[in-house]
Amino acid sequence: MKKILAALLALISMMTASAFAEDKLSIVCTTFPQYDWVRQILGAHADDVELTLLLDNGIDLHNYQPTAADIAKISSSDLFIYVGGESDGWVDDVLEAAQNPNLKAISMLASVEAKEEEVVEGMQETEHDHDHSKEVSTFEDDQVQDRALSDWAGDWQSAYPFALDGTLDEAFAAMAESGKMTADEYKAYYQTGYKSDIQDIKINGDHIAFTYDDGKTVESDYRYVGYYIQNWSTGTKAAMYRFEAVDQGSGAPVYIEFNDHMIESAAVEHFHLRMSDESFDAIVDPENSWPTFFPADMTGEEICEHLIGHDHDEETEYDEHVWLSLRNAKMICETITDALCALDPAHAVDYRANDVVYEDQLSALDVKYQEVTNNSARRTILFADRFPFRYLADDYSLTYYAAFVGCSAETEASFETIAFLAKKVDELKLPVVLTIEGDNHAIAETVVANTQAKDQKIMTMNSIQSVTANDMEDGVTYLGIMTDNLDVLRAALQ
Repeated sequence: MKKILAALLALISMMTASAFAEDKLSIVCTTFPQYDWVRQILGAHADDVELTLLLDNGIDLHNYQPTAADIAKISSSDLFIYVGGESDGWVDDVLEAAQNPNLKAISMLASVEAKEEEVVEGMQETEHDHDHSKEVSTFEDDQVQDRALSDWAGDWQSAYPFALDGTLDEAFAAMAESGKMTADEYKAYYQTGYKSDIQDIKINGDHIAFTYDDGKTVESDYRYVGYYIQNWSTGTKAAMYRFEAVDQGSGAPVYIEFNDHMIESAAVEHFHLRMSDESFDAIVDPENSWPTFFPADMTGEEICEHLIGHDHDEETEYDEHVWLSLRNAKMICETITDALCALDPAHAVDYRANDVVYEDQLSALDVKYQEVTNNSARRTILFADRFPFRYLADDYSLTYYAAFVGCSAETEASFETIAFLAKKVDELKLPVVLTIEGDNHAIAETVVANTQAKDQKIMTMNSIQSVTANDMEDGVTYLGIMTDNLDVLRAALQ
């Protein structure tokens, strides 16, 4: 992107020279919801403003990259409104090279209380190399399955020495770029979490050998005693798989528990191991102490690369689809109104009056959503597709299951994912399998075909990511789409 910007500087300068001479306010929006909100707030003054929607040809936000003309348009604009998530990774470079020194930029994600992208039980996600589709942070307790020690078989090494000697510093710096702490704070956090006097672990069958940093090795056979559900302060959960030493006089830790973010048998790329010689209840501060072990044949540099990609879930990925909450829409409209009033104070009274009227309409529709969900027989929805409706589901306390996270690029579901969703449809007696907009509903059709009744309706909720110029000419609006979504939701919850 930086090379593209460098090549465009001359072009942008020429284009912006004439743009600055224009009297019209220039506003650029990346996606349709923000574009429509601006139209509503401008009201009768819309014709006095040059308003541009970049994604007006049906391209999904997650697949969009700006053209030279797009970059020039943003650079010369007075107000630029964008989503602000990972899909907008190009925005910082564009704003840095902007030719208008007075350009105001609004990130929708920064205008609301952003939520972490969530992986729920049964959801397929293949961003990482390991079996991440089985990693979960929320689940029902009865979904946890017993596991054998063989799940963790192999030779393992502690990550703690690498946190101490600087090998992982690049990963901590990467975390700081998008996280809430500095690189030094992340380093201290991981040094505390990784801290362990065990250097190596060898697991073979029911036998575990521990080698400490002083060179001493202790070992014992272990028997499985069950799992414990750990509830974290963040509202998420973990299954702690517990084993007890058979030879309690061997010097090996007597009570140990494995945690690898999974609740069923799966291939393991790393794990956390906590222990005590007194009892499981005596394990100290599991939330802040998570000694972590990686395969012994991984180099420190490879562990660092793994953390940059995985970040122990400490580098938060936020769900970008904030516009699908009517309550978020109101907050973003207030932010847009403030910016318009600052840029065009002569019409500020009109802008604020228009915003009040529009927010009242948003609130009225929000009330209808609440009434429908409060009076429905069900509280669960199931998407055989990506799930961008996290904010909407949370607004009305709905439970959901889905094939993929909202930002996933996946288009084909695994057998396990199909089977899980079909089983959930049967178990919950759901009348509708949902999808998002698009012509390909093959996953939903396969899920329905694998249910017992095979008679569920397939219905679509519009995530407002692919609105085209033709749609706008036909009169499509944000409120209209969200009203249609309510009709679909009503049917799914009946």
